[in-house]
Formats: sequence, structure tokens, C-alpha cells
Amino acid sequence: MSIALDISPLDKSELIANRRWLHQNPELKFQEHKSSCFIAEKLTEFGYKIQTNIAKTGVVALADTMRPGPTLMLRADMDALPVKEENSLDYVSTNNGVMHACGHDGHMAMLLSAAKQLSKITPELSGKLKLVFQPGEEGGNGALRMIEEGVLESPKVDAAFGIHLWNGLPVGTVGVINGPVMASVDEFNIVVKGRGGHGAMPHQTIDAILAACQIVTSLQTVVSRNVNPLDSAVVTVGSIRAGEAFNVIAEEAFLRGTVRTFSNELYKEIPDIFNRVVTHTAAALGAECTIKYERLGPPTINNLTMADFVRQIASEVVGKENVISDDRARTMAGEDMAYFLARVPGCFFFVGSQNESKGLTHPHHSPFFNFDEEALPIGVEILKRITTNFLKHGEK
Repeated sequence: MSIALDISPLDKSELIANRRWLHQNPELKFQEHKSSCFIAEKLTEFGYKIQTNIAKTGVVALADTMRPGPTLMLRADMDALPVKEENSLDYVSTNNGVMHACGHDGHMAMLLSAAKQLSKITPELSGKLKLVFQPGEEGGNGALRMIEEGVLESPKVDAAFGIHLWNGLPVGTVGVINGPVMASVDEFNIVVKGRGGHGAMPHQTIDAILAACQIVTSLQTVVSRNVNPLDSAVVTVGSIRAGEAFNVIAEEAFLRGTVRTFSNELYKEIPDIFNRVVTHTAAALGAECTIKYERLGPPTINNLTMADFVRQIASEVVGKENVISDDRARTMAGEDMAYFLARVPGCFFFVGSQNESKGLTHPHHSPFFNFDEEALPIGVEILKRITTNFLKHGEK
């Protein structure tokens, strides 16, 4: 495999060292204080004008070429997960119960490395470069908070790009998708209210467990009978709790789960479908229910022109045959980069980081998650080329 990289051994060593420091010092959403200080110090050293404490712990850097042109935004997420790391590494997490189990340490390191290298060629560019280090991606909607605090303004962003290491793809490949690349994320909590009683006298009760089980079954019809087969959706009940004794029919049952969709149209429609199925199923069994349905993020949808732009650049770096644009590079997991892409054209893409020969195959959010660090220079090179092409020649 021939990969076109322009990175010195010293810069590569620094890139990996930065990643490992960030991996050793993971912080949960909106608590990324060490990470923010580390990033701010590096960006200041590279000559960027920076703003800190955006959305509490976010960092934004700006490079202005002082020549007319578009404003390009590159984004990396910062937060770790509440996962106890089980890896045996020289750079294992030192924050017990907190781990970079999704690659955000690599995302920050790649954007820092790209920032350093791009700072040396600013005279060759036109327009402005905005680097966004975002807190609270893991369930915190940090992107939305940054938007509300003006990150897409002053200067107004014309295009936004985000990068994600992906252990679903082998190192040396890049995944670029037209349109929906990651799903919306909704969370639901249902309380089913029946009438409790003796387990030997069910005719005197309204069985909340029976109603809850029927709701779980009925929810499967949301996808199979209420969604166009050409669309994609997931309804998962991840938790069900009810009852304490073997001979008591429970009065209440509790269900918790998630709904995922790919299209904006279905994203708008599915809460009503969900509520109708749940309430009518409960009512058919004489039970009542209370539904709390929360929207945690819309689908992440790439602009077609921007996706083609990234695909061409990725082809130059890893070869056209190693750019993946099918469902291997699409997932029903969620990502709050969606909020940026809903407001400005852009692209969110995957850099393959799996390596079976090194045993680096564990999925994201696993306590054994790790990735092949050879993916890092590939991501840096693509970020650099996105910037130099976009800011040399205007909007693509």
C-alpha cells in the first residue's frame, strides 16, 4: 500500500507523544480542563490567536491570512468516557474510571499536528482557518453549546470538516459517505402504570410487566411497519425494570432505550409514531403510561459537494482503491458534529484505525479499545490538504 504523507520523523514522534499524553489524562464532558490547557499552550506556541472557555472548556484558534477568502473550520472532540481502562499500556489512563475509549485523544492530536504544520504555510493561503476543539461530544451536545456561544460567527464559517478514527475500517483506508453518515440519537424513558395484586389472582390486576413486554414487541413495528423500507431506523429497548417478588404482579414497569434515524424527514416524524404505538399498546391492556422522549442529536449528514471534495483528497493520500464510500463507512451511532453540518456545508469522515495483526480490533467504547497510531499521520495529511485546497482556491 502506497500512502502519500508529508510528515517528518520529529513531527510524527510529537504527534504520537501528544496523543499518548492526552490518552493518559482523559476527562469527562465539560471537565476537559487539563486537555484545554494543553491544547491552548500548543496553539499559542504555533502562533494562533486563541479563545478559551467556550462552552465551558472548549478552545478555538484562528489564523487570518489577511487576504480575502472563505473561512474554513476544522473540528476535533475532546471528552472521554466513564469507562475503566483494561489495557496494559505504557500510557494507560491515570484517571481511574475514565478512558479515551472512542479515539478523541487521537482526534485532538491530529488537529494539533495539522495546526502546527499549517501555521508554517499561512502565507500561501487565502481566507481564514478556524480550529475548534469541542467539549462534551459524548452525550453533552457540546457542538450545540459552542454554536450558541457564536463559534460559527466572527468570522462566519463557510464550511466545516470533522474527522473520526474508526476501528470498523482497517488502517490505511478512509471512509467518506455522501449524505447521512451517522444517525440521530433519541432517548426514551417509559413508566407503565397498572394495578398490582397477587400473582395467583391476575384477573384482579392490570399487569404492568405484561403491558411493558407487549410495548417492547409493538415497538418493533415502528421500523417494520411504520418506516419506509428504503429508510433506516433503529428502536432499541436497553433496560426494563419491574417487580420485586415471585408472587406479586407488579404495579409499575420502567423501560429505557434509544431511537435512531438517518433522514431529517423521519427524524421529524418518528416521535409521533413512537408515542402512538406506546400509548395505544398500553391502553389496549388497560394500563397507562408516561413517556419522556428526549432528542439528543439529529442525523449527521454530509454535503454532497464537500464529501466529493474530501473523497478526492483522501484518494490522493491513500489511493482511490482505499477510499470506502459504502455502508462499511456508515453507522447508526450518533455524533454531534451533526449540529455543525446542519448549519454549514461540510463533511464528517472516518480514518481507518483497525489492525488485526497488532490485535487492535476492539470496538469503540470498549475498555480494551485502542487504535493503530499509524492512522494518525494519515488523518493529519488529509486535514492539511483539505485546508490548503480549500483556502487556496476558495469554496469547493
